[in-house]
Amino acid sequence: MKKLFLLITLQIVNLAFGQSKFPDYLQGTWKMENKEIYEHWDKMNSQILKGFSYKLKNGQMEISEHLEISQRNNQTIYTASVINQNNGKEIRFKLTKTDSTFVFENPAHDFPKKISYQKLSDNEIFVQVSDGKQKGFSYKMTKQNIKDTTVANPNYDKTLADKLGGDDYGMKSYFLVILKTGTNKTTDKALINESFRGHLDNINKLVEEGKLIVAGPLGKNKNNYRGIFILNNIKNIEEAKELLQTDLAIKNQLLDYEIFTWYGSAALPEYLPFSDKIWKLNP
Repeated sequence: MKKLFLLITLQIVNLAFGQSKFPDYLQGTWKMENKEIYEHWDKMNSQILKGFSYKLKNGQMEISEHLEISQRNNQTIYTASVINQNNGKEIRFKLTKTDSTFVFENPAHDFPKKISYQKLSDNEIFVQVSDGKQKGFSYKMTKQNIKDTTVANPNYDKTLADKLGGDDYGMKSYFLVILKTGTNKTTDKALINESFRGHLDNINKLVEEGKLIVAGPLGKNKNNYRGIFILNNIKNIEEAKELLQTDLAIKNQLLDYEIFTWYGSAALPEYLPFSDKIWKLNP
């Protein structure tokens, strides 16, 4: 009887702890069967996987989608942001099933409503994307044997890469903001001067906080684009939009913006200390 009780207890423990609620096995690079389409995932910590989808064309990487799986408030969330779609808006899917297959769902989204990852083996996964009914597609992906960057790059500095948040390719996600003429057509010079003075002051403030790493005007163009920002260390598009409202010119609608996710070198912020040594006049 004691042996039977022990066996039952062990089975319960295995069920409780053997089925992870976080798909750590996705870490690495995966290739779609018969196509030059890939997914790459990095484990940032015990609660966050960051990834991206890309194609290889003539040996060049073309990023199509930024991905994240994270545990928040006792929930596991799959976040996807497709480049040049939805104005960079993130679409979130909640984990609803975790046996041999991780199923993420968002019933309110048009398509897809359901994304699932099934682990077939250590080197194979099966992905399904659907509306939860009949419409959808599926494919198998195989894990790629990517050479360790510490061997491939003799100059690799892990401490620096970790500090800057770089992935295996030395890259990270930013938010690219294109500023454009706003809807406020006021001729009130006092308001205009105050707003754009606040605009410049806010730029300096965000740089000091490490949240803005590139800012500058654009030349005259037919789209009424006025300038660009590249935002750094921002969790999601909602936070980016909230941050932009601290800009007085945007708040007063003298400037408007379009926002996109952008994948670039994690070393980009490293130029900032030098930029402070080369200007003679402060605008």
